[in-house]
Amino acid sequence: MSASEQTNWQSVHDEVLRRIHTREWKPGDQIPKEVELAEQLGCARATVNRALRELAAEGFLDRRRKAGTRVATHPVRRAKLDIPVIRLEIEGRGQKYGYGLLLTERRTPTPEICANLGVSAKSDMLHISSLHLADGKPYMFEERWVSIDTVPEIVDADLSKISANEWLVLHAPYTKGDISFSAVLASELEAKILRTHAGAPLFLMERTTWENDAGITSARLLFAPGYRMHSAI
Repeated sequence: MSASEQTNWQSVHDEVLRRIHTREWKPGDQIPKEVELAEQLGCARATVNRALRELAAEGFLDRRRKAGTRVATHPVRRAKLDIPVIRLEIEGRGQKYGYGLLLTERRTPTPEICANLGVSAKSDMLHISSLHLADGKPYMFEERWVSIDTVPEIVDADLSKISANEWLVLHAPYTKGDISFSAVLASELEAKILRTHAGAPLFLMERTTWENDAGITSARLLFAPGYRMHSAI
């Protein structure tokens, strides 16, 4: 391992993964402690810690407090899902992006949003509805709640010119999130906004993000008929 590689957590990550793949460390085996690995690989313990955390997040390691780190008995590769800027997603398809702000209001959250974000019924929230277009046709209807307590700067953002989706990606980094997918039937209002018929099957993505334990935003993203999602594993 070269001097530059010695301080590169990615190199440590790759070496640990090599040992797992070659069965040097078998499923269920307890791996050496971070201090031992740091000595073996000629790097700082913090570098090893970062690499092991990434491998645990990827499903290759099972890390438990006071029990050490073991090779996962049944490794599961996890899909990688980034929060995209919808404008860039549409432009990446070679289509012209359009955007319209339908509603913005400052109000207290609904019980469902309180449960999603872990906020109180008295929280100061911004409720936003908008429509994203691709080549002039509806692409995605976005209904979003943003915690003003967590992201006070959003009050001054001109959301008629930049979507809440894009503004938050640029200004409100998150530490954890929750995402779910489902199929729903379009309501009368949703059908009108997405220019389809009531009862049409639609792809729904619901996403919530936090900065540590502080809720940032909860979004309901409803895509027009024909939408397909792609991810890597």
